[in-house]
Amino acid sequence: MPIARKPDFRNLLKVLERGKPERPTLFEFFMNVPLYRRLAGNPAGPDGKPLEGCPLMAKAFEVAGYDYLNILPSDFGFPTKEAPHLASRSMDACAIITDRASFRSYNWRDPDAADYSAIESTAAILPPGMKLIVWGPNGVLENVMCLVGYQGLCLMLADDPRLAGDVFDAVGSRLLRYYEICAAREAVGTLISNDDLGFNTQTMISPADLRRHVFPWHKKIVNAIHAAGKPAILHACGQIEAVMDDIIDDMGYDGKHSYEDKILPVEQAYERWGRRIAILGGIDVDFVCRSSPEAVRARSAAMLQRASARGSYALGTGNSVPEYVPQDNYLAMISAAW
Repeated sequence: MPIARKPDFRNLLKVLERGKPERPTLFEFFMNVPLYRRLAGNPAGPDGKPLEGCPLMAKAFEVAGYDYLNILPSDFGFPTKEAPHLASRSMDACAIITDRASFRSYNWRDPDAADYSAIESTAAILPPGMKLIVWGPNGVLENVMCLVGYQGLCLMLADDPRLAGDVFDAVGSRLLRYYEICAAREAVGTLISNDDLGFNTQTMISPADLRRHVFPWHKKIVNAIHAAGKPAILHACGQIEAVMDDIIDDMGYDGKHSYEDKILPVEQAYERWGRRIAILGGIDVDFVCRSSPEAVRARSAAMLQRASARGSYALGTGNSVPEYVPQDNYLAMISAAW
């Protein structure tokens, strides 16, 4: 493990400025506890018990060579009905807002009343050079789809567009305040707006409805983050080529994360958009799972080489590192940056 590779958040900032960092730079949205334990060496805390939570993650991120730690710093969010514990379930299973009456009776949480003390307490355990990256309790579209259901949203947009707009505004305004609060904290280096906007073949709702109801709130969130002097990252899965110009030129995001080979390989995304927005991660999760460690490392090294002269790239998976990703394959990927 590259213990001597000291964290320096300025490298990720340089990537988000579409520049060339001082060394190959890593980016990941989240990983998993068994991997954190392996990376950190399963260390014990002051009480002799194994480290848990943020202390474990901070050590793992440091050892692996990252320049930051990702956190979700509060319990603020948009509760729905409890999801059934099934292998698969309908995207309408948790819907709680179905009409004007249920919209009015929903118990909207106040982001100003949430506890954000985890930002300072986690910052206190970070090694020198590291910053925090804050992500959100899902995004504007995702939270609305959870509250009203996917089919419910499609019908509401057609049958009661005023109500749909009111739900989007209720969610968007509260998320905006959440990001304003988090962006103001000194320990936070950048923030992720995580909102899956599409699936394999197209956006979740029409580009016109996204522009009408979703993107204005994204633009306000980005503006709030920029007003705090920090870059803004979008994590969005799916085929969203139809709205990439909106993401880059209108909303003004500094970096884009989440790529799949079956939609658009990261190599092609980098060539198309890397001069306009930083490309983060992109080594396809299915590829990382099914390939040999040698193949994973070779592709990762080739991607770093592709970006070596132009910058605007940080190495990582296309989405995240769940437990089913072979650990040796993940290590092969990040070793290309060491």
